[in-house]
Amino acid sequence: MKFLSYAYRSLSNFIFLALVYYSLNFLEKYQQRAIVAILVLLYASMRAASALRSFYFFQRIERLELEARRLAGLTGEGPAASTTRRQIVSDVGELRHAGEMKSYIDLLFLALIMLLCISKIVTN
Repeated sequence: MKFLSYAYRSLSNFIFLALVYYSLNFLEKYQQRAIVAILVLLYASMRAASALRSFYFFQRIERLELEARRLAGLTGEGPAASTTRRQIVSDVGELRHAGEMKSYIDLLFLALIMLLCISKIVTN
C-alpha cells in the first residue's frame, strides 16, 4: 500500500508537469507564455515552501518518537502496555517516513516544474 501511495504521488506530479509543459508550449506569444510561467512558478514555489516546512514538522515528530520510546522504557506498567506503545510508536515512525518520502517526490517534481518555467521565461 505504501508503494501504491508513492506511485500515485509520482503520477499526479508527473501529470501536473506534463500539463505545465504542454500549456507553455502551445502558447505562441511570449507575453502570454511568460505570464503563465510566472503564475505556475509562484504556485510551485509556494508548494515547495510548504513541502520544505513539513520537514520541520517531521523532525519534531521524530523527537517525539524518541521521547515516547524513552518514557515507555521508564514506566513499568507491564509487557502488554509496553508492546502496545511500541506498536503505536513504530506506526507513527512508518507514517513519518512515508510522509518524508512523499515530500521528497513533491520537491523533485516541483524543482523540474520550476526549471521548466524559468527556461520558458528566459528563452524567447
